[in-house]
Amino acid sequence: MNRTLRFSLVAAALTIQLATHAQTRYLQEVFTNSDVVVTADVPYATNIDFLTSNFTVVPPVINTINLAMDIYEPDQGVDGVAERPLVIYLHTGNLLPPPFNSSPNGTRKDSSAVENCRRMARRGYVAASVSYRLGWNPTAADVQTRRGTLLNAVYRAIHDTKMAVRWFKANADGANTYGIDPDKIILVGEGTGGYITLAYSTLDDPAELFIEKFRPDPFDPSVSYVDTCLVGNIDGFCPATPCSPVGCLNLYTPNGYDADVQFCVNLGGALADTSWLAPGDVPMVSLHTVRDDFAPFDEGIVYVPVNPPLEVVELQGANVFIPLANSYGNNDAFATLPDGDPFTDRARALYGTTWDVSNGGTLTIASAPEAEGLFPIIRPLRPFLQNEASPWQWWDPTSPLALTVVSAGPPPVTAHQAASASNPDMSANKGRTYIDTVMGYINPRIVCALDLGPCSLVGVNENEDVQGLELFPNPANERVNVASNLQPVTFFQVFDMNGRLVQEMSVNSQRFTIERQGLKPGAYFVKLHFANGAAVRKLMLD
Repeated sequence: MNRTLRFSLVAAALTIQLATHAQTRYLQEVFTNSDVVVTADVPYATNIDFLTSNFTVVPPVINTINLAMDIYEPDQGVDGVAERPLVIYLHTGNLLPPPFNSSPNGTRKDSSAVENCRRMARRGYVAASVSYRLGWNPTAADVQTRRGTLLNAVYRAIHDTKMAVRWFKANADGANTYGIDPDKIILVGEGTGGYITLAYSTLDDPAELFIEKFRPDPFDPSVSYVDTCLVGNIDGFCPATPCSPVGCLNLYTPNGYDADVQFCVNLGGALADTSWLAPGDVPMVSLHTVRDDFAPFDEGIVYVPVNPPLEVVELQGANVFIPLANSYGNNDAFATLPDGDPFTDRARALYGTTWDVSNGGTLTIASAPEAEGLFPIIRPLRPFLQNEASPWQWWDPTSPLALTVVSAGPPPVTAHQAASASNPDMSANKGRTYIDTVMGYINPRIVCALDLGPCSLVGVNENEDVQGLELFPNPANERVNVASNLQPVTFFQVFDMNGRLVQEMSVNSQRFTIERQGLKPGAYFVKLHFANGAAVRKLMLD
């Protein structure tokens, strides 16, 4: 049975004028900066701090660290959606604090982290920029020690991120302070955070810690660099029965909630090993500079950009793991997104192209459709270890961190100078331009995978060339009448404010009616399609 359709009077600029622009939540910014509430320094976990503890003395000096996050959300007094998807953002920094990582960046308050989180909040998500534990030995003379301590640092960061996810799920099951949907969680990792998000999303079998490159002795399959007796299992907890003579150096305990996430984005970084990736893993999207010398775009050695850069371990980049994820069907949710938006078109135009790289060879980007989900970023070719990895980053070159000397030289080198070697023209404007690309590429794919709206919808925009179009009466009681005086409407679609398609029908007529059909009160967009275009009208349903 048809229900009575009653529309409240909407300002003429929104409902009648042909120049109205209809914004789609999650795909476009539907909130302003003044609508975004930031709750800083929210504690979420406490654990042993490997950066400041000393395990070489007897008795060992063990310190703890309180981990926190900054949470960005649309003001709940303005936002009509009660449960919003959650983005957990992991910053860059080489798992060392700035400026000891030879950079002014490396905290949850980095310019790029703040900008990405604010933009996601303006699109309707809740975003949390999360700190994780740091600390490994980059000054060790042997690659074995460097590799082992770095892999353990990544492993601890995975545990920390899992506790942040569990913290949000526990909160959502109670007060739900931040209005999240605990079943729609996205991990976004930048640089070092990219390694963490990819490992988090693929490490699900303890045996994966014992592959050859993660063993101190490649001929002894029983010992891994990561001692789960000492630091905890892959879920992040100590074993029920102690199995290490010194005990378990991990304070995390279960809170009754899982650490499952539904989507993974990496901005740089690489995958520990393709053997970790399996059918059924979460969808993955990657933005990666093709000529990245530090984290391989294809397959190669990871170099940690401290001063001097250090060789660590061989990993696989997005040019390898995205085609594999696609072959497993993990990215099927967005594999058939149509052409038409500039970000998808740009990525697809680069598939299958070949580029010179700094070792004197060439690199070919994976071909379509295998590369779907990969946005290759092309930056100018520069000398080895000076090619750009993170064009979205910037910092204040006059800050105390930036001016700290990280190498005595001669000549002395500051953190700003060291970081600028691979980002020589960094600026806020450049960084924000690349974040435009990040937002434009990842959000349609998140919408598809998390069912936040119609997968084919990149944006709903008013077509100003459509004339002689009327919706009446306005307000209406039982139905809305549509009259197109110049050309017939082929079909119409009705979207809610989340971009979900809630009604559509073929009509092929210049005059017809739209019935309510059980639609709930709220704001809707009616998109009317013609043979040569489309028009949108925004309406409110009481």
